[in-house]
Amino acid sequence: MDSPAPDPWEELVTAALLGTDRRTPPGCPPGQEAPVALLDRAAVETVRRRAGLRPARAAERPRPAPEDPRPALPPAAARRLALLLADRPGAGGGRRGSAPDLMELLPQWLAAANERGFTPPAQALPALLDAARGRTDLRPAALTFAGPRAVWLARLNPDWRFALRTAPGGGTALPSLEDPEQVEQLWQEGLFAERVALLAAIRAREPSAARGLLTTTWATERAEDRLMFLDSLRTGLGPQDEPFLEQALGDRSRNVRSTAAELLSALPGSALAARMAVRAGACVAVDHTGDAPTLTVEAPHECDAAMERDGVVAKAPAGRGERSWWFGQLVESAPLGTWAGRLGGRTPEEIVALPVADDWQGELHAAWCRAAVRQRDATWARALLGSPAAPEAGGPGAVSLAERAKLLATLDVDERSEWVAGFIATHGLSEAFQLLGVCAVPWRGPLGRAVVDALNIARDAGSYPWSFSGVMGLAERCLDPSEAARLDGLLAIPDEPEDASPGATGYWAESFQRLVTTLRLRATMIAELDGREPPQG
Repeated sequence: MDSPAPDPWEELVTAALLGTDRRTPPGCPPGQEAPVALLDRAAVETVRRRAGLRPARAAERPRPAPEDPRPALPPAAARRLALLLADRPGAGGGRRGSAPDLMELLPQWLAAANERGFTPPAQALPALLDAARGRTDLRPAALTFAGPRAVWLARLNPDWRFALRTAPGGGTALPSLEDPEQVEQLWQEGLFAERVALLAAIRAREPSAARGLLTTTWATERAEDRLMFLDSLRTGLGPQDEPFLEQALGDRSRNVRSTAAELLSALPGSALAARMAVRAGACVAVDHTGDAPTLTVEAPHECDAAMERDGVVAKAPAGRGERSWWFGQLVESAPLGTWAGRLGGRTPEEIVALPVADDWQGELHAAWCRAAVRQRDATWARALLGSPAAPEAGGPGAVSLAERAKLLATLDVDERSEWVAGFIATHGLSEAFQLLGVCAVPWRGPLGRAVVDALNIARDAGSYPWSFSGVMGLAERCLDPSEAARLDGLLAIPDEPEDASPGATGYWAESFQRLVTTLRLRATMIAELDGREPPQG
C-alpha cells in the first residue's frame, strides 16, 4: 500500500519552525529568496485550504429568551446599576480612601430593586452574572433580579453554570403543584436538585403533602439524600411531623438520627422532648442546705442505647469530658417550659440568677442558650441575655458573643435593636460587631445614634482606629442614611492627642468622610429606584 502523500501545509510549517537555511520546502529555491518564497507558498496554501472546506451543518438556533413581565428600571437607576457593576476591587490593598466601595453597595441595591419588582436592562445581565460568579453571597439576590433570562444565558455560557445549580430545579421549571401526575413523575424520575426543589416548594405551600411525598420513597433513598430531604421539614415544622420524625430516630444513618432528634426537640410537646425533660431534670436540682438556694448538677454516668436513639452523641469531642458532653445535649433538648416546675416554680430570670455549684454554671447556661435558640423562646433569651447595661459584658447566661447574637435573633427586631443600643452605650463597640450583624437594616433610632456616638467617643479617646474598621464598614452598609447629617461635624481633622496612634486622626476623618459619602449615595440610590429626585445635601 502506498504511503499517503505528505501534507503541504505541514511541510511549510516544519520549514518555518526549522528555518529555511536548514530546510527548504518543495518548490522553493534555496538561498536568500527562500523566506520570501516560503511566505508566498503559505499564502497560496491558505487560500487553497479555505476554498476546499466543506460548509458545516448549521447549528440549531437558540430559543428566544423568555419574557420578563416585570417593569423596567427607571433610567437613573439603570445608570446607577451600570456604575455599580463596573466597579471592581483593585488587586492591592488600601484602594478605598474616602470614596464609597461600590461593590459593597451592590447587594443593598439589588435587595431594594427586588423589593420593588424591577427587571434589569438586557445589556446589564452579563456583568451582573459575572459579579455573582465571583461572589457567592451575591448570587441569591442577583439571580432573583436577573430573572428567567439568567438561566437562559447560563445555558449558553459555561462560566455562568452556577445559575443552573442555584435556580430551583437546576433551571428546570417545576410542574404545577395542582397536577399530581407531573409531581409524582418528577419526584420519581427527576434529578436530585429537581427533587429537592420540588419538595421545598410543596413544603412551603402544604407541609403535610410534602411529608406524604417523602414517605413514599424514604426507605429507598440514599443516606445523604435522606438527610437533605429531612432538613426540608424545618419549614412549617409542627406536631403533625412527629410520627415521621420519631420513626427516623431509628434510621441507620447517625446524621439522619441526629437531625430527626433536633427537629423533635424543637417541638416541646413531642414524646422525645418529654423523654429528654425527664433525663435532664434528673441531673439538676435545687439545694436548700446552704445560705442561699443553689443549683446542683449530677451529670449522667453513661450514654445508654435509648439516649443514643434520641440523638445523644456518645463520643465527646477532643478536650471535652464525656459526662459534661452528654449533660449539655440533654439540657439543650429538654423543653424550657419544664424547668419552672422542676425548680420550685421560679421564672427564667430567677432560675438563671441562681448560683450553680461545682463550676457547672458555664455548661448549664450554655445548654440553656442553645435550647432557647432552638425553641425560639424569647422569654428565656431575655433572661440569659440579662440587662445590656450590666457591668459584665457576657450577661448572666451567655458565655460568648456568638451565643448572645443567636439569643438576640429570637427577639423581635425593635427589642433586638434596643438591647444592642444599650450594650453599645455601656460597653462600646469593641465587642459589638457580631451583635450588630443580627440587627435589622437600616439601623434606625437609638441603635444608629448609639453607633455614631460610640465611634465619636472612640475617636476622641485616641483609640487605635483600625480596630473599628469592621464596625465602620458595617455602618456604611447598615446605618440609616438620615444619620449623615449628624456626622457632618465629625469630618474635620482634630488636633492629634499626644498618646494617640500616629496618623489616627487623619484615618478617623477619612473614615467619617467615606461613611457620610456612602450614606448619601445610598439615599440617592433609593430615590433613583423610586423615580424621585435625590435628596440635597
